[in-house]
Amino acid sequence: MKNSFAYIGLLNPKSPENVGMVMRAAGCYAASKVFYTGERFDRARKFFTDTKNAHEKIPLQVTDDLLKTIPEGAKVVAVELIEGATPLIYFEHPDQAYYIFGPEDGSISQEVLNACDHVVYIPTIGCMNLAATVNVVLYDRLAKSVGTVIEDRPIAENRDTNNRAIVKK
Repeated sequence: MKNSFAYIGLLNPKSPENVGMVMRAAGCYAASKVFYTGERFDRARKFFTDTKNAHEKIPLQVTDDLLKTIPEGAKVVAVELIEGATPLIYFEHPDQAYYIFGPEDGSISQEVLNACDHVVYIPTIGCMNLAATVNVVLYDRLAKSVGTVIEDRPIAENRDTNNRAIVKK
């Protein structure tokens, strides 16, 4: 996945905890940038819970329109639990992707859905929260890129500093 990137767009997220966990996921799965719209997160930003300080490496930027932040060459992928969407398990991620996630208490607008190249959903019973959804989508992207990115991530360099356990053979 040479020259690949993943951008994340959040539509009016309401929870600083979810945005913090999205930033942590962005750091874990090497997303390039995170954009968000709306005012709710800014009002609650003092409660931001980015426990790995991913915002120091990955830009978190507010915008009035996610569609204006799509990088050249990116395929836009809406993640929404709606009829007609492609189940994530069958989805082939584009090398250059911009993933758009709706608010925790609403849906992605028809205008934004119409601008997307793909609409996917995670086949669950009920809906997942924002941070969990971002984690699953980014993990699925990584898992489906076997042979490229995964082997480049040594466990010893990426595990928590308190984790020194090993598997004995």
